Amino acid sequence: MTDFSRRHFFKTAALPVGGLAGLATLPAAAAATAAATPLPADADALRWLDGGAPVLMTGATLGLPWPRGAHLSSQAFHATGTDGRPLPLQTWPLAYWPDGSLKWTAHALPAGVDAGAAPRILPGAAEQPADTPRVSVTESPDAVDVNTGVLRVRLPRSGDALIQRIERDGRELLGRCRLVAQADDKPDAEQGPITQTAFDSRITRLTVEQTGPVRAVVKVDGQHRSSSGRAWLPFSVRLYFYAGAESVRVMHTFVFDGDEHKDFVRGIGLRFDVPMRDALVDRHVRFAGEAGGLWAEGVRNLTGLRRDPGAAVREAQLAGRATPPLEQWGAQVRKLQHRIPAWGDYTLSQLSADGFQIKKRTKAGHGWIPAAFGRRAPGTGYIGGASGGIAFGLRDFWQRHPTQLDIRNATGDAAQVTLWMHAPEAPAMDLRFYHDGLGQDTHEQELEGLEMTYEDYEKGFGTPVGIARSSEITLWALPATPTRERFVQMAATVQTPPQLAASPQRYLSAGVFGRLWSLPDRSTPVRRQIEDKLDFLFDFYRKEVEQRHWYGFWDYGDIRHTYDADRHEWRYDVGGFAWDNSELSPDLWLWYSYLRSGRADIFRFAEAMVRHTSEVDIYHLGRFQGLGTRHNVQHWGCSAKQARISTAAYRRFYYYLTADERVGDVMREVLHVDAKMDEVDPVRKIAGRVDKGPWPARIGFGTDWGSVVANVMTEWERTGDRRWRDKLLRGMRGIAAMPHGYFTGSGGYEPDGPSEGAFHNVSGDKISASHLSAVFGAVEMNAELVELIDEPAFKAAWLQYCELYNAPKAQQVKALGSPHGGSPVLSVGHSRLTAYAAAQKRDVGLARRAWHEFLADDPRGQKALKTTRISGPQALNAVDEAPWISTNDTAQWGLAAIQNLALVGDQLTD
Repeated sequence: MTDFSRRHFFKTAALPVGGLAGLATLPAAAAATAAATPLPADADALRWLDGGAPVLMTGATLGLPWPRGAHLSSQAFHATGTDGRPLPLQTWPLAYWPDGSLKWTAHALPAGVDAGAAPRILPGAAEQPADTPRVSVTESPDAVDVNTGVLRVRLPRSGDALIQRIERDGRELLGRCRLVAQADDKPDAEQGPITQTAFDSRITRLTVEQTGPVRAVVKVDGQHRSSSGRAWLPFSVRLYFYAGAESVRVMHTFVFDGDEHKDFVRGIGLRFDVPMRDALVDRHVRFAGEAGGLWAEGVRNLTGLRRDPGAAVREAQLAGRATPPLEQWGAQVRKLQHRIPAWGDYTLSQLSADGFQIKKRTKAGHGWIPAAFGRRAPGTGYIGGASGGIAFGLRDFWQRHPTQLDIRNATGDAAQVTLWMHAPEAPAMDLRFYHDGLGQDTHEQELEGLEMTYEDYEKGFGTPVGIARSSEITLWALPATPTRERFVQMAATVQTPPQLAASPQRYLSAGVFGRLWSLPDRSTPVRRQIEDKLDFLFDFYRKEVEQRHWYGFWDYGDIRHTYDADRHEWRYDVGGFAWDNSELSPDLWLWYSYLRSGRADIFRFAEAMVRHTSEVDIYHLGRFQGLGTRHNVQHWGCSAKQARISTAAYRRFYYYLTADERVGDVMREVLHVDAKMDEVDPVRKIAGRVDKGPWPARIGFGTDWGSVVANVMTEWERTGDRRWRDKLLRGMRGIAAMPHGYFTGSGGYEPDGPSEGAFHNVSGDKISASHLSAVFGAVEMNAELVELIDEPAFKAAWLQYCELYNAPKAQQVKALGSPHGGSPVLSVGHSRLTAYAAAQKRDVGLARRAWHEFLADDPRGQKALKTTRISGPQALNAVDEAPWISTNDTAQWGLAAIQNLALVGDQLTD
């Protein structure tokens, strides 16, 4: 099956493009590396990212790239399994090339299908397999009904319930699923008695985004509301349904919009009811443990009693089956079972990354009994009985502590389950800024603070209002208590959902992310040294997450900025040296590393970073909406609110590889961020800065416009709307017309209106450059931009910048009349600009200069790729440290290594 989207597969008018020939300017050997190559014979074979075919197939969605001009927008596609059998498939477009041909398509496979280890998705329509279930959506004025072929789900258009009920085989298994929150008016009792307020969800809008037949998506928007009528904490919840699925995937997002001095969120969760029909002895509770472990009990346990009900009875209850008829029980247990306590309430709380507790009680008003302890719970539970129930799981459960799973009233007619994305048993969130300003009341004083701690402070700017967090939940409606083995499989699926991927060669050959990367090559000693260091650096950060415990609700997914060798600790408490917040593009380093290697561990690391940076480090409403926050002790603490952090350059990889709607929303949120750049001028504290003149704003060509390029170019790709292409073109022409092109540095700018995107000279003949201009995605975005839009004057201006930035000052003076003034730092990272100019100009001398610049910090590749063990009283916990590593250097070195190998690899000699 193919082409089931309700979206319109429109064609765009042919636009002028530069073609690929402009990149084939290397000497022959390098050109062969960088240019598009034919897909190998097995290039259409996909792979399961984390290994073989998933044990539980709950449905899967992926994005696939296509070379320019390969397929019209109306192209149909079909899927086959490893054995060649046809598979159901739903297809929709994600992006287009300038000529209107498909650049990226999204594809969905249903639940339960056996696609094998290497399915294929190919052009051409195919018949739907006759025995395949469909997902259907029926809309009415009051509700939307979804039928997966296994489940029937009713979604109200208003009220408090996201899901009114889920039925299976005509029986309701889940009812009244809604959002809940708790907030305190003080951070702790030291400041006086605490008043706690409860909130639940109120729906303001329900949108059907996809209707099947393989995949349906419904989006629910609303706010949390208290009994007194206060509405806040806006939420957006997407519900995903796959044909044949007995599960529903939930993507939950909320935005903080309170007063951080008065609103201390204690808990935020998803709550639902589970009808209980079985006898108490046939009701079962399950919590998944670490490494495939399982805590499994009955609501009224029949084991360990003074009197034995019989082996068959005990075995059935432990296995989760209905117990034998009463007449088969031991006589005393049959007669006196009502004297056995029945346990109605259960809680699993993960309040740190290294410890969880399970406790239970008979009912409210009676004491809790510690039941079990463990280290890291995968966040999956079950309540129900032999006649059916609900399994539920929260992804990244222990990584995003504090989290909590509650089951209440399991002895009643309906149990209540709450998945707490932030556990109410933990202290309330305290989002207040971490210091009192230290007497910094003027820009001059703030710059003194910047000089001392690298923190760009400004009163009122360290606000959390507008930050967000998204969480993934899976709900299974089951006809019976799952076997122990199957439940463990469910827990593993929650934590690592099935993800299909193409081969690195296919991404490279399609040219969808430009030509700045190639496949790993260890054919020579020096290439091997570079590849080994790339692997070492990623493995180092992967291990640092664990040994430094970079976990927690707001923190998981980010990494630290700079190390403190004296304390044997990252500078977690020193101004701008703490959390990284995408500084100098570690996101790009990770995604290019994944593309070229196909490594699942890199993908999952980058995925966690996307989830963090696209939510916590960006403002989604309020004064700074659309802007991101520079690195700080708190993710939102720095007063540098900039588009260089919120740029789509860091999110588009994940969006295109997975078709993730939430990340797509975020990239659309930042589309008009250039309109904020005058209101929150990134260089407002710098004396003598260039004025904007008569234009609405003044923005820089590097970090500012480079971010705009990513945002606008991505929207152009996604829609094919010529408006966005024209906006880019006006900017390109404006920069090219400046007295010194890119070295003019900035310009008066029109963010919207009939000339949106246009630049104007407000600097006169001034020359300006910054070491930061090219290191937040400008290199990567401009390389794609010149492929998509043929504007020779802009390309010449960009090549001049690439060639001259690292050039000797005499060469700068000869070309520009004076040195450009950029800082000499980051010369290794800027070597990839030299390499790009060398590739474009076929200049062997420039290519060799690029390698000289790149190798300058370690000319013989002898820097030890090892860590040093620090233990005993020198550190709280024994750690393996590498004090020479910083995240800035790692990201820029990694990008330079990847891009130089692709662009001028033929000039790298031993």
